[in-house]
Amino acid sequence: MAGDAPSSLPVQAVEQPRLLKLKESFIAKFGSAPKFYVRAPGRVNLIGEHIDYCGYAVLPMAIEQDILIAVEPVNSDVVQLANTNSLYLDFSASINDIQIDKTKSQWHNYFLCGLKGIQEHFGLNNPTGMNCLLDGTIPPSSGLSSSSALVCCAGLVTLRANGKTLSKVELAEICTKSERYIGTEGGGMDQAISFLAEEGTAKLIEFSPLRATDVRLPSGAVFVIANSCVEMNKAATSHYNTRVMECRLATKLLSKSKGLDWKKMLRLQDVQAKLGVSLEEMLTIVEEVLHPEPYSTEEICKCLGISLEDLRSQILSQNTQDVSTFKLHQRAKHVYSEAARVLEFKKICNEAPANAIQLLGELMNQSYISCREMYECSCPELDQLVDICLQFGAVGSRLTGAGWGGCTVSMVPTDKLNTFLKNVKKAYYQSDVQRTLFLVRRKNWNEKRRKLETKKSKRLSGPFFVRSLHNEDLTQTKLPPTSTNILHAANTT
Repeated sequence: MAGDAPSSLPVQAVEQPRLLKLKESFIAKFGSAPKFYVRAPGRVNLIGEHIDYCGYAVLPMAIEQDILIAVEPVNSDVVQLANTNSLYLDFSASINDIQIDKTKSQWHNYFLCGLKGIQEHFGLNNPTGMNCLLDGTIPPSSGLSSSSALVCCAGLVTLRANGKTLSKVELAEICTKSERYIGTEGGGMDQAISFLAEEGTAKLIEFSPLRATDVRLPSGAVFVIANSCVEMNKAATSHYNTRVMECRLATKLLSKSKGLDWKKMLRLQDVQAKLGVSLEEMLTIVEEVLHPEPYSTEEICKCLGISLEDLRSQILSQNTQDVSTFKLHQRAKHVYSEAARVLEFKKICNEAPANAIQLLGELMNQSYISCREMYECSCPELDQLVDICLQFGAVGSRLTGAGWGGCTVSMVPTDKLNTFLKNVKKAYYQSDVQRTLFLVRRKNWNEKRRKLETKKSKRLSGPFFVRSLHNEDLTQTKLPPTSTNILHAANTT
């Protein structure tokens, strides 16, 4: 069951190249062998962008790329962190005095978020010290949830090192809250799929309460993940948190216009629930109540009957204090229409009509247009990449993740895949050596051994990768007595 505790699977490190290399690096760094390993996957969101923090369901799936941490609990009050990537500097701190600097987007701060979340949940007065070596295969700032996977991994590391247990749902909720220590007002999708993902299915993730439902994708197409090679760090920019605040302000104004207790309303989904209307009716209300022109802080204060000081202290987040105008109409329109697209996407997957691939592709295209025009979270490179993907055979293409850079996800008919890869490589990547990451993900879950899939990752020419569903190089079924353990956040291996 997805809500159970994370699974602990035995592995023979000496026969697993990645684990062996990580183990050797750990010994070289700390002088002793790790006691256990923890893994958390990244994710690709198929549809449902920027609506989890508004209370609405999203539809992601885990990817093979992950965060893997080798861990040794130690008899000290120090946590020592190191990374196999030399670009990320070593870090150490007292485990009893965890300080997270929101002004510095450093890799170790995400680990500290997960660590602190578990410490505070259990009220650990004497937490176990740890030596940790991290190895990550998720491209940073790519929209594939590398930062949240690290937070989840750190939470699981801390849980195991201190001999505590939690369900996956509890872990996801704790890690969602603790990632906000870094200054990102996220909604919980990334952490939920990192823990609740299961082999062979995408997931409809719903909130309040958190739950995950299997979504079986139709056969005959693949999902292609393409990196625009433009990095966007959510915690380092106000774009993301400004959108969160715009949705919150839209919630307040819509609530007040309908006579609701607007001070208690935080999410756009709350408004719909209180009014008891459909998503389509909420879109009509948005058109009636919110004007398309940007709202100044003065106008917002006048609408709500509050002072500017109250607005800044009671509603706006720390990193949106200096924002002077907010687009409420456009943001609310995106959220309600995107929420409807998610439900329609799942419905099509459930009913599996003959033209399911075309219908799902059209929903992805509608989602992208809304992200670009209503939510304004695209960028020129993403626009170019989406256009190229559609030009060369994708039935649907959209940004995935926060946007302003990162990746696109495209739905491509299987029989067009090779031509698609060749043409997109030429049109987008060939002229720029930095545009080198292009991941192909099989969507036909139950035909693992078809010719497009291999047991291990298969490298094609240039920036292309074909991935199987399973990380079979991380786990084994037959084990010697000298095996150790790898703790998986999700059941995806």
